[in-house]
Amino acid sequence: MKILKNILMLLGVFFVISTLIFAIQNNDDSESGDAQDVVENEVEKSVSEGYRISTIEIPEDLNFAGEVVPQDDPEIMERVDREFLVNTYWQSNALLLMKRANKYFPIIEPILAKNGIPDDFKYLAVAESALTNVVSHAGATGFWQIMKGTGKEYGLEINDNVDERYHLEKSTQVACDYLNRFKNKYGSWTLTAAAYNAGSGSINKFMGIQKVDDYYDLLLGEETGRYVFRIMAIKEILSNPEKYGFEIEKEDMYNAVPTFQVEVVEPVASFADFATKYEINYKILKRHNAWLREPHLNNASGKKYTIEIPIKGYYKTAK
Repeated sequence: MKILKNILMLLGVFFVISTLIFAIQNNDDSESGDAQDVVENEVEKSVSEGYRISTIEIPEDLNFAGEVVPQDDPEIMERVDREFLVNTYWQSNALLLMKRANKYFPIIEPILAKNGIPDDFKYLAVAESALTNVVSHAGATGFWQIMKGTGKEYGLEINDNVDERYHLEKSTQVACDYLNRFKNKYGSWTLTAAAYNAGSGSINKFMGIQKVDDYYDLLLGEETGRYVFRIMAIKEILSNPEKYGFEIEKEDMYNAVPTFQVEVVEPVASFADFATKYEINYKILKRHNAWLREPHLNNASGKKYTIEIPIKGYYKTAK
């Protein structure tokens, strides 16, 4: 009987201890849960506070090169809206475009003006290449994405040694000649931009099949169908960055480094050695003369080339 009483006593003690432990754990879990709820609420608040994703108000006077967009057409406005949303909320890309535009637009703008090309076409170069010397899968090259055949047709030198599609001033001039050719053909700057992207053969084909002669009436491929709307969105955002939520100061912009010109009429065995004469290195020389495609210049014909050299003091090079 005594043994039984001891056993019951032990069981009673165990029960009491177990109850206390459970109560303590339950209280801890409750406090932990409350703390977690607080953290989650704080995270939710910090993510949303000060950051709003909203629709974009489309300007009422939307146009391309002075040619009005039919904003009473709901299908057209859906396409416009898409490009405004995509390009506004791709913030990192938009900021890079703004910075580069400050560097390169001053070079492009006077060439467009001299050739009677509307200023809006500088944004075509942005849409084509993001103002970088890219090469497409089809071989289109440079800021203006010029094909090899087109470049040669308009007088650019293109070979393994020299490729003037990478020469901003010369390639911009070719783009102007090409654009004026399309404008004379179609009578519309909007169709001119579409033809620049798709080629006149494709535009002629679509116009013939569909029996319409206006960009906004044509059913085109995905890229060309978005093309002019994308250019207009880029134009609007880069022209009015604050309106679209971008804060960028003048000191944040990229700027062109001043240069002077050196004429070369003979072969150059080594551009690395050539660069050292002007207290720069090969990398810096190429940065300002991307059209030089090899580390030497053949120039067997004695042609005169003009090489841009940055003014001393803008770059720091190793001794």
